[in-house]
Amino acid sequence: MKIKYRHLNIVSSDWKKLAAFYVEALGCETVSPERDLSGSWIEKAVGVEGARISGIHVRLPGHGDEGTTIEILQYADNVPKSATRANREGFGHIAFEVDDVEAATERVLACGGSKVGDIASGQVAGTGHVTLVYLADPEGNIVELQSWA
Repeated sequence: MKIKYRHLNIVSSDWKKLAAFYVEALGCETVSPERDLSGSWIEKAVGVEGARISGIHVRLPGHGDEGTTIEILQYADNVPKSATRANREGFGHIAFEVDDVEAATERVLACGGSKVGDIASGQVAGTGHVTLVYLADPEGNIVELQSWA
């Protein structure tokens, strides 16, 4: 059996706004076509009666045209999530390696992100010295920015 990682999915309350954040703040690029999914096949696949889903994929930076994407989708009828917390069960965060954590933090905040933690540095045994920060995208999904020395 062959397995290949394809994408990470974020269910959004405003997919266009969230996709724009990932493009502007973190250097992702949109991958056409936009999604507009409905019908019995999608209801069956996702287990949501009457599902109507719209959105787009954004390609993560640094890996070329075949790189991994984030699938940002919005259901016609979303279910709200709990508050943003680093220790909330489920999807934890997505990490981006940057050359300047402070400058990248300023960019994320200017594009509508928010602080979860503060910039900190430390030694990771057997790996090296890292500077990192946890931030949140405009919908509260945690984004880690990291730089290794």
